[in-house]
Parts: sequence; C-alpha cells; structure tokens
Amino acid sequence: MRITLWLEERLLQIVDFFYANLSQPIPASDLLKQCKIVSHRGEHDNKTVFENTIAAFDRVKNAGVWGIEFDVRWTKDLQPVVIHDNNLQRVFKSDIEVNKVTLAELKEYCNLIPSLSEVIQKYGKILHLMVEIKEEKYPDPVYQNNVLKDLFHPLTPQIDFHFISLRPEMFMLINFVPSSTFLPSARLNVKRLSNLALLKNYRGATGHYFLITDTILKKHHKQNQRVGTGYIGSKNCLFRELNRGIEWIFSNNAVELQNICNSLL
Repeated sequence: MRITLWLEERLLQIVDFFYANLSQPIPASDLLKQCKIVSHRGEHDNKTVFENTIAAFDRVKNAGVWGIEFDVRWTKDLQPVVIHDNNLQRVFKSDIEVNKVTLAELKEYCNLIPSLSEVIQKYGKILHLMVEIKEEKYPDPVYQNNVLKDLFHPLTPQIDFHFISLRPEMFMLINFVPSSTFLPSARLNVKRLSNLALLKNYRGATGHYFLITDTILKKHHKQNQRVGTGYIGSKNCLFRELNRGIEWIFSNNAVELQNICNSLL
C-alpha cells in the first residue's frame, strides 16, 4: 500500500512539473474575477503554521481567497473537530487518537485543533466551506447527524458550504441537506465517482486535474453540475484549469494563486 501511494505521488509530481512548464494563455478577465480558489487545509507549512488550524485559515481569509477545505472527525464524546488524521502523530507528534478522547481532553493535549463549531462561527458566510467527511465509524449516526444539522443551521447549503468525501457512502449518514450539497472526491477512481455523481444528482465531483478529462467535464456541465480539480500549484496549471471551465481550484498554494489573479486584474 505504501509503495503504491509513493508511486502515485511520484507520478503526480512528474505531471505537475510538466504542466507547470507548459505555457498557457492568460484567462479572460471574467474568468479571473469568477475564480474560486479553495485552500487545502489552509495556508500552512506544518512547522510554524499547522494545517487545519485557525492560524492557517486566517492566512487564507486575509489574502482574499474564496474558500477553505478541511477535514472533520469525531471525538469520544461525539463532538466534531477539524483534523485530517485519526491521530495527532504526523502533525503534532503525539500518539493521541481523536476518537479515544473527549473534546475537552483533546483541547488539553493540543489546543490548536479547532472544533467544527469554532470554524463555522469564525468563517461561516465569510469563506466557502468545503467540508471533508472522513471515513470512520459513526457510533450514533442519528445523534451525529443532528449535531451537524445544528452546527450548519445558520448556513445555506451550496451557497455557503459543500460536503466532500473520498468515500461517498458517508453521505448516507447526512440527511439534513439536499444531495446537491455533496461532492465525491476521486483519487484514481475518477470515472466511477464521476458516474456516481451524475447518477445521484450530486452537485458535481472533484479530482486530480490530470484525471478530470474534458470529456468528463462536459458530462457534468451538460447535467448542470460543477467540477473542482486539485492540487493546482503553478500559474500555468491555474490558467489551464480556468480556461477549460473548472469551477473550483483546490490548492496547497492558494494564497500564491490568489495573488496571481489579483495582479492580472
């Protein structure tokens, strides 16, 4: 599994290098104005500013970036928190597992990890929220669904937020929003998840820019769906995606891309 993931990452790096050096025409001004850049886990380096934290999201907001993508997991007392991994090891060098501690205990171990409530209160209706639902067991699906319902109540689905997931079956646990709020997020399984989005009348789909072909893009546009691609990391790749009608630009360099758009406008 690790070898497969390593190989996939190396291949994508080669693709990134190619597209970064492939000259593209500057998009029309209306495309630049409508550009919706989504910061992947906020603007972070995981050394001085950590992913999925208030500091990382503040950098995005202050730069005028359109939206943020972040991950949601559940604590032992069934409180949703914003963190990618199921433990704190990779980012915070701790072996604490999120679902084995309460929210209060998690905050005591690492107060940098925000609750979902904090993120919604601080950035709701200011930044567009792309909320990734991680694959994990829901001990009390009805209760957890109601927790999410209460937290997102002040916001409008599609206008203010979308739910995304690598495992679209997780959408079945969320019943307080229309299906048009959901976006399956593909890795190498782009064709399958694209067809699923079309079948289920989701809002669209997201995936790697190299794997989202123009043919797939046209199918979604024909059904009035939208498409997001990631992870865009260069000016030429940004121009390519805007020129071919990609709606959401997911990036680990969102502030840099936003500055490029601003300078051209």
